[in-house]
Amino acid sequence: MNETNAGGVRRRSVEIVVPVYNEAHVLADSIGRLHAYLEESFPFPFRITIADNASTDATWTVATNLTLHLPHVHAQRLEQKGRGRALKHVWSRSTADVVAYMDVDLSTGLEGFLPLVAPLLSGHSDLAIGSRLHRQSAVERGPKREFISRSYNLLLKAGLGARFSDAQCGFKAVRTEVFRALAPHIEDTAWFFDTELLVLAQRNGLRVHEVPVDWVDDPDSRVDIVRTAVDDLKGMGRMLRATVTGRTRIHAVPRRTTVPQNVTALPTAAATAFEPMEYAS
Repeated sequence: MNETNAGGVRRRSVEIVVPVYNEAHVLADSIGRLHAYLEESFPFPFRITIADNASTDATWTVATNLTLHLPHVHAQRLEQKGRGRALKHVWSRSTADVVAYMDVDLSTGLEGFLPLVAPLLSGHSDLAIGSRLHRQSAVERGPKREFISRSYNLLLKAGLGARFSDAQCGFKAVRTEVFRALAPHIEDTAWFFDTELLVLAQRNGLRVHEVPVDWVDDPDSRVDIVRTAVDDLKGMGRMLRATVTGRTRIHAVPRRTTVPQNVTALPTAAATAFEPMEYAS
């Protein structure tokens, strides 16, 4: 995945993880669309990794078949469920400069992907998140999910002092070396994983970039809203206790640097194709 240009300069790379559980019915179409889009539009070396979270249907068969027909697609299978567990497993082992993930339903518009990872590839920011609550986002979803999402993020602001606007959008990226430093301190293996990652980043002065996204609700979503909400509240309580006791402070977090001379910087268009919205502690 790590490539050099004609001048022998290494090109920075991205690994995109798509965590799945029993998604055989949509997997081939979604990965095919993502692969085609990145091949046509993304100016950096990339890998798509399907992370199968112990599926019990034909998901793993479909995933391995895709690896035979699409050159940038790989697959890993975990024998335990959990989106956070899958992301932690693949991201921790990645050789890419930046690791990212998106939901298999591709609810978030793919045109937002380059703006998502551009500030990480350039060395400008440490993490990047898609935000459905950004003033420039275009979102189509029911009032129930809208209310739950906004309520959850308000609770994060009130309870944990969160300055990020959308903790649970399935469209995120992080510099790989930064994730490796944070990973041992992330306890959740399911949906609260995203929030825990962001809170740890904020507590340690890392810069988070927010990107407005176009997002369309997936009517076939398998998320158990009530159970997820309860687990999130428990996670918030745990993070609050960790903050009070100082356990969220991490000493070996890599700091941002400019892009080294032995790697290519962003194309001018890519570097300026987004409106910055960053914050740090």
